[in-house]
Amino acid sequence: MGSQEVLGHAARLASSGLLLQVLFRLITFVLNAFILRFLSKEIVGVVNVRLTLLYSTTLFLAREAFRRACLSGGTQRDWSQTLNLLWLTVPLGVFWSLFLGWIWLQLLEVPDPNVVPHYATGVVLFGLSAVVELLGEPFWVLAQAHMFVKLKVIAESLSVILKSVLTAFLVLWLPHWGLYIFSLAQLFYTTVLVLCYVIYFTKLLGSPESTKLQTLPVSRITDLLPNITRNGAFINWKEAKLTWSFFKQSFLKQILTEGERYVMTFLNVLNFGDQGVYDIVNNLGSLVARLIFQPIEESFYIFFAKVLERGKDATLQKQDVAVAAAVLESLLKLALLAGLTITVFGFAYSQLALDIYGGTMLSSGSGPVLLRSYCLYVLLLAINGVTECFTFAAMSKEEVDRYNFVMLALSSSFLVLSYLLTRWCGSVGFILANCFNMGIRITQSLCFIHRYYRRSPHRPLAGLHLSPVLLGTFALSGGVTAVSEVFLCCEQGWPARLAHIAVGAFCLGATLGTAFLTETKLIHFLRTQLGVPRRTDKMT
Repeated sequence: MGSQEVLGHAARLASSGLLLQVLFRLITFVLNAFILRFLSKEIVGVVNVRLTLLYSTTLFLAREAFRRACLSGGTQRDWSQTLNLLWLTVPLGVFWSLFLGWIWLQLLEVPDPNVVPHYATGVVLFGLSAVVELLGEPFWVLAQAHMFVKLKVIAESLSVILKSVLTAFLVLWLPHWGLYIFSLAQLFYTTVLVLCYVIYFTKLLGSPESTKLQTLPVSRITDLLPNITRNGAFINWKEAKLTWSFFKQSFLKQILTEGERYVMTFLNVLNFGDQGVYDIVNNLGSLVARLIFQPIEESFYIFFAKVLERGKDATLQKQDVAVAAAVLESLLKLALLAGLTITVFGFAYSQLALDIYGGTMLSSGSGPVLLRSYCLYVLLLAINGVTECFTFAAMSKEEVDRYNFVMLALSSSFLVLSYLLTRWCGSVGFILANCFNMGIRITQSLCFIHRYYRRSPHRPLAGLHLSPVLLGTFALSGGVTAVSEVFLCCEQGWPARLAHIAVGAFCLGATLGTAFLTETKLIHFLRTQLGVPRRTDKMT
């Protein structure tokens, strides 16, 4: 598959998935806003921080390294060995769920059973749900490697929506169940997610006329199960070694990704109620990152991993390195523009958004300050997602190992900084510590990219430069919307709120129009790549 074709697939993986994800996330957003009005802050804190941390930590430690290693390289490989390696995530998941479950039950503070009932059952079921999700890992990697766009989007979105519907139903009709509600909903979510992949591949492999069978490395559903290969090797040891390198990195990256939750959970710097408010604001602030930046990062990591050879700089690449440089430059520009837009307009509309979403419980107190701070963090998240997806796809195994030492120092400093800043300025300290560490990670990736291309004529880091006219438009829009917030939001009633929204819409339109006129290279990239017509309407 040529680099342009891979780029087209990756672009469609990002763009076509975005529309579906926005639609499904909007439905989930409305359901969660409804559910929120029937819950206490303490319940939200235990579920969204304590139990979700158990679930995400188990999954991350058990599968993240396997995903990175098995998605590197082309599709021409011994897939039996790759699938065997992926099945090892299940026993790993069982180990981590049991070990972490014991810590959650025996070493951490247990919530008051009168306020948050059935905590122990919640720990068991959240750990079990992580193991169930790992049963679908071989299917997920095979789908990602062959760019089955709609399958991933529909499976994940459908599972989330059904989970939210079940949660809303149980909260309304059986509110006394406490954590039973969220534990059963989580187990239901992972079961539906795995079944979507299993059913899809079962139907696909059972249809001989399907054109996709020509590109898939398996012909029967049983080929996806563990088996001994022809040469007698159960796994590919090169992939296994790369997995170990990524595992060491994944452990550190998890601390950086979920660091504030670890500090909350193990150091008790916030009570469960404050944790609940922080997590709601954090989830609301990261909504755009999950909808837009994460799909782009995942899709173009696959593109860079397929186009570039690990461990070789730009001058030694055999494939079209100019395409990779052009794509990286455009992605950096897109991330910078999206992040700046969220930062500039988020400052003036944070309080209004929280008031609409959760009422005075969120819009009063520290909620607006938290969300404004998070808007700045989103800008850093956007840039880091692009730079790291390139860096991790281009690094050699030795470079990944060296990067682990940097991540170790960064993880230690993050934990210390989070604790100190939280003691000093409350929950906002978590976001400030995240901003600091994200800035360090971006710097590391930018240095790698600069070294990678310094002996070539390509300069993809030019994507971080914006025209002065566009920067001036951002500054003017930020000033106008800030003044509008002072006079129109949020105690003046709905007519004033709608006027404030209209001011923001006008400024946003002016900003996007300026970007359209000044960033012509990015517009051309979006038109030629994200607008590439599909050759089929199938889930590819």
